[in-house]
Amino acid sequence: MEKKSKLSILTNGIIKENPVLVLLIGTCPTLATSSTLANALGMGAAATVVLICSNIVISLLRKVIPDKVRIPCYIVLIAGFVTIVQFIVKAYAPALDKSLGVFLPLIVVNCIILGRAEAFANKNTVGAAALDGIGMGIGFTLALAAMGAIREFFGTGCLLGHTIIPNFSIGFFNLAPGGFFVYGILIAILMAATKGKALKNNSFSCGVCPMYNSCNLAEANEEITQKGAEA
Repeated sequence: MEKKSKLSILTNGIIKENPVLVLLIGTCPTLATSSTLANALGMGAAATVVLICSNIVISLLRKVIPDKVRIPCYIVLIAGFVTIVQFIVKAYAPALDKSLGVFLPLIVVNCIILGRAEAFANKNTVGAAALDGIGMGIGFTLALAAMGAIREFFGTGCLLGHTIIPNFSIGFFNLAPGGFFVYGILIAILMAATKGKALKNNSFSCGVCPMYNSCNLAEANEEITQKGAEA
């Protein structure tokens, strides 16, 4: 594996491999919890904590966890950290917990968390895994915050519950189609800012998916390749 500098690992998830705007993963919680800036920041912070903690522990145990059961082990570890985060949010931010609803415990199956565990944490040192978790968490939070701020401002004329423009509201931004619209706009802005390099530099084939080795498609592709070679 090509060695990367600590700064490169930390900043990788912010723009170059932003999980939401470049890798296009984690879109379900992104669209569901970005209706307001407060929700977006809350979800981003919770996911970041889980990302950092799970990356560190998985990196520590990477030589201990048997390869055949690594995915179930990752899920158990991630679920433990999600439970702790959920209890903390319930205790100290009950309004946020109620607002995020089922999407807070569903961080367990967020493909960003499991993807980084499989693609990075189980192949790198603890320090590198922690930096990757921080970078990916910041990138996820920034994307969520941008969507939340735009949708809340245009949908209610407010930001973080404070009125910016009285009696201003475009209801479209409060609905699911408004979330998809803002999501597409942000991707277009990133494409324009990077002159299309952000998405062009990333392949979206099954072969580069972090879950490829544990997916049934991997076996199917190998069978197809083998039959083609025999023919």
